[in-house]
Amino acid sequence: MKIATIKAYMLKEFMELYRTKLLVMVYLMPIMIVLLFGYGIKMDVTHARVLIIDNDQSKYSQLLTSKFEHTKYFDAKVLHISEKEALHSIKKAQSDAIIIIPNSFEKRLLHGQKSEIGVFVDAAFPTRATTIESYIQGTILDADSDVAQKSGMSTKGMITLNQRTLFNQAMRDEDAIVPGLIGLVLLIAPAILSALLIVKEKEKGTIFNFYASPLSKGEFLLAKLLPAFLLHSLNIFILFLVALYIFDVPFRGSFMLYWLSSELYILISLSIGMLISVVTKRQIVAVVLTVIITIIPGFLYSGMLMPISSMSGESYIEAHMFPVMYYTHILYDTFLIGQGLASEKNIFYLFILVGFFLGFFSIGMMLLKKEMK
Repeated sequence: MKIATIKAYMLKEFMELYRTKLLVMVYLMPIMIVLLFGYGIKMDVTHARVLIIDNDQSKYSQLLTSKFEHTKYFDAKVLHISEKEALHSIKKAQSDAIIIIPNSFEKRLLHGQKSEIGVFVDAAFPTRATTIESYIQGTILDADSDVAQKSGMSTKGMITLNQRTLFNQAMRDEDAIVPGLIGLVLLIAPAILSALLIVKEKEKGTIFNFYASPLSKGEFLLAKLLPAFLLHSLNIFILFLVALYIFDVPFRGSFMLYWLSSELYILISLSIGMLISVVTKRQIVAVVLTVIITIIPGFLYSGMLMPISSMSGESYIEAHMFPVMYYTHILYDTFLIGQGLASEKNIFYLFILVGFFLGFFSIGMMLLKKEMK
């Protein structure tokens, strides 16, 4: 291996990155993505605008309406309007849900008869509508339990839930989103940078220096990727500190597993960009292709927005064809769960990531030609 020549290539790459101001992108873009999406993506629904029409005006109906007040999940208003006017408020996007309590609500409850409550939810956004509907159902069931106790009804045989949440006890969106964003950032940023390394040589004509040099293809790729790898390795620690001290995400696992898997993941990202840089001839094409290949799978198949276990058919298979799913699983383990290397699944996923790197790097080296076409 020609160490001196490789060092010269690496020094040239560092100087080129500094001259073209790409060093700013190396650190600014990952931090901006994590901050923007970390604060911007909210899976929880709070302050849903609920309009309550109490046609009964009884003690128990007021007990029910009080359950929707003084909570961050609902901004409830009790109005004496017609159902038509209430439905019109949903059409005008002034309400997210309507709850209609019937006239004989308390009377039917005291006689042990079934009483129906009308619930209308704005389902223009299905996921948000499902969440609001679940909140309303839970609140009504809680009120039903209180009514049963106050009315002296027998509660024998009723099911009581002793509910506990694991791994994200506070149910914070940041704890669920930020680890996934780290996986997304470390896939996109290194790939975009490495996608420019070889194709810019083709555009400028400096690729002929490589054609005429005694460097092998492997040594050339090593000299190209090593500077980008060293620069992005620092992002592993920067993003870790951002997650812990800006978003207050807990860290319960092995830092060694986090660091090792992240370094390996950066090598995979660089190999993807390098492969794109080898097969393309223009920088703009390389960047656009890299964005398409990394961002779309990064969002859809990382498990950040939708659990992989809930996917089926082609989507489930596609999720397993991208490295982001395996790395994101390790990230959630290190931040929220803490099994570490005691988990056979984590070890298995590490070997899969090694396979991805060897595969992408080998294909790129095979496609790289040390000659003019």
